[in-house]
Formats: sequence, structure tokens, C-alpha cells
Amino acid sequence: MTASVWLVLPGVILWAVILALPWQPWRNRETLQADSGGGNADLSGVTVLVPARNEAGVIAGTLRSLASQGRGLGIVLVNDRSEDATVAEAERLKLKNLTIVNGRALEPGWSGKLWALHQGLPFVQTETILLLDADIRLEPGTIAALKARMQEHDLHLVSLLAFMRVESFWEKLLMPAFVYFFKLLYPFHLSNSGSGAVAAAAGGCVLLRTDSLARAGGFEAIKDKLIDDCALARRFRNAGLATWIGLSHSAQSQRSHDALAGIWNTIARTAYTQLRHSFILLALCTALLTAGFVLPPAGLFSADPSVRLTALAGILLMAAGYLPTLRYYGLNPAWCAAFPLAGALYLLMTWSSAWRHWTGAGAGWKQRSYTGETGNFRGQN
Repeated sequence: MTASVWLVLPGVILWAVILALPWQPWRNRETLQADSGGGNADLSGVTVLVPARNEAGVIAGTLRSLASQGRGLGIVLVNDRSEDATVAEAERLKLKNLTIVNGRALEPGWSGKLWALHQGLPFVQTETILLLDADIRLEPGTIAALKARMQEHDLHLVSLLAFMRVESFWEKLLMPAFVYFFKLLYPFHLSNSGSGAVAAAAGGCVLLRTDSLARAGGFEAIKDKLIDDCALARRFRNAGLATWIGLSHSAQSQRSHDALAGIWNTIARTAYTQLRHSFILLALCTALLTAGFVLPPAGLFSADPSVRLTALAGILLMAAGYLPTLRYYGLNPAWCAAFPLAGALYLLMTWSSAWRHWTGAGAGWKQRSYTGETGNFRGQN
């Protein structure tokens, strides 16, 4: 074996190990779809809590989808000091079961979304709460299916990773990869099995028991967390409360990402926080992504046939693990060829996140700048 082969061999080993993991994070086994007969379900025991800041372009679609979920559903929209027509768009629908709460200025120590949810909580009088991002549209029967899953399996928190929009080039390149990486970091099978090592939730769509939220410490217990969904799942698990997470075509994100900058800022907002602001973890992440995504494609251009063959083996293993995600999104398998580019871009986004942290720029989102997970902000409240 030549010395050059050792440069590409780690990538082969990495992808082989991922495929061999007993919990198979590359598969899409954990799914939940809308109940086809759930559009007329009794949902009087559920209140939807929707935090919204400058969401005029998507809020109507979200609220309309809630109106078709079933009977008796309550909706609390927390207007997080929007500067656009978010409230006007919501009022225009004239939903009789909609309560609009105008949020107060952000208090120190809180992240914006959690502060909005905390303000909406006193308006919830039901035994179950659905936390729903303002851009998530639900197919009829989705809440009924979530409720059934919770009751049948005696769960306290059920969440769905919304189906991402994949229409533009950048969405096709990066959004399926985001889902793939999320499932590598938070294997759904391990989280759902009750393993203490993993506690995962997807914050865009979370159904939970109201009393269980109180047992877990409420939103105040995680008020400074930027990765609030998984932090909430961890609080539930630490309190001995069962959780479940899955994929769904029935919960759909309306958020469009036609330019790279939008996705870049979204990932850079929390990527270094995900690594616990640790340079050691950043270095390890860099080594793994370089071995997996950079060196195998580079090895294809080697003059040494053994290097090319080893590199090709790594790329084929990479594609084998990524194909199920592409199929889930209905994309051409040829997008596997672009997966190394996606991986390299996510590595750059992670370094961008670290650079923002080191320079004190913080994580910008919705005209707010987070200086870490301390809840300190710059910009408009």
C-alpha cells in the first residue's frame, strides 16, 4: 500500500463505519404521516402556540393549514414585535379560534423564540400544546396523527422534522444534506429508544403534554439555548419523560432558500454552538469532514491507480448512505455526485460560525445578534 493511499483510506473507513452502525442513522425508518381521516378530529384538548417575528410572507399559509386540522383546536399567535404585516395577515383570515398576543420587549437572558413561547404559555388552557414555527404548513390530519402517536405509545413529547423545500439549486444541494447530518448527530432510533446518550427534537413541530412541560422546568429552564429543540428534549428525558422524533411529508417548511447566503446564515447561527464552542471539537469536525468529503474526490485525480480505486470505494460508500435521503426528497440519485461539495460547504459554514463567535459577532437572526448562549443581544428587540 502506497503512502498516498493512506490519505484517502480514512474516508473509506469513515463511510463504512457509518453504514455499519447498528442504529442505521442513514435510513428513514422513523416517519409519521397525516391521518387521512383526521381532518374532522376532536382537537379541543390541543392549543397551537406559534411564535412569529416578521413572518408576513408565510403566516397565512400556516394558519390556514391549522384551520383544516379538526374541531375545537385553539391557536395562540405570539407576535414577537414584528415590523411587517404579520399581524395584519393573521387577522385577515378571521379565524374565530385565534388569539393574538403582542409580545413584550426581549428580556435579558432569553433567546427570542423561547421568550415568545414563554409569553404565549399563560394563554394555553389545554392538556396538550403544539409548538409550531410560523413557516410550517401542516397537511390535514397531521395533528390527529401526532396525538395518536403520543397516546398509543405513552409519549410526552412528539416532534417532526419538517419536509424542507427543495426547488432551487441551493436547496437541492444543501437541504437534504442538512437532514442527513442532523440524523448523524442525533440518531432518531437511539433517541426514540430511550438511550441516555441522545435526546433529539425538531423545534418546528413539537406536540407535548402541558403538565410534562412544567415537570421539565418550562421554557425558562432552557431560556438561553440557541439549539432549543434538542435542549427541550434533553430536559424531558432528564425528567424521565419519553420522547419521539421522526420525519414527515405532512409537515412542510414554506421557507425558501434561493440563495446560498440564507442557508449559510442559518447554519452559521448555531454550528459552533453545536460544538460547544470547543476548538478541539471544531478540529475533530474538520478532520472528519475533510477525510470524508475532500480527500476521496481529490484522490480520483491521482496518478496512482490504487489511490483512485480506494477513493472510488469511499465515494461509493458515501453515495450508498446518502441515497435514502435523496429518495425521501424525490431527487435524482445524480445529486450524490454533489454531496462532497455540500459537505465542504457545511465545513466552511461551521468555521464561519466559529469565526463569528471568536470575533464577538454572535449569531444573527431576525435583526437580533446573539453573543453566545448567554441571552445577551444586540440590535432591535
